[in-house]
Amino acid sequence: MSRLHEVSVEFEVPFHDVDILNIVWHGHYYKYMEIGRTALMRARGLDIEDIRRAGYAQLLVDSHCRYTYPLRYADRARVDAWFVSVTPRLVIAYRIRNLKDDRCSARGQTILVTTDQEGRLLPETPDALLKYLV
Repeated sequence: MSRLHEVSVEFEVPFHDVDILNIVWHGHYYKYMEIGRTALMRARGLDIEDIRRAGYAQLLVDSHCRYTYPLRYADRARVDAWFVSVTPRLVIAYRIRNLKDDRCSARGQTILVTTDQEGRLLPETPDALLKYLV
C-alpha cells in the first residue's frame, strides 16, 4: 500500500476513553483516526473551513477498523495517517500504535466523497481540492 503524505500524531490515552477494564472502548479508535485525518488534511493546507470556502464539503461514506492490541489509560500512542488514493475518492489509511508496548493497536481506513454546496455528490475529487492533495 503506497503512503502519500504520511503524518503522525502522538497522544496519551485519557481516562475518559477507557472502560471498566481500563481498555480503550473500541469506538474511540475512530476518534483517533479523525485526529490523524485532520492532521493529514491540515498538512496539505486543507482544513474544513478551507474546503467550505472553496465551495465543497466532504462526507465519510465508509470506514473500518481492525483492532490488534489494546490501548489502556495513560498509554502513549501514535496515529499515522496517509492517503492511499485521492481520486476519484479520498481513501485514507491509519495505523494506531501503542508506543508503551511498541505494538500496533489498530489499522483502519476511511473513504470520503466530495459534494458541492448544494450537497450533490461529485463523481471525482475536484481539481480545486486535488491540487492540495497530490
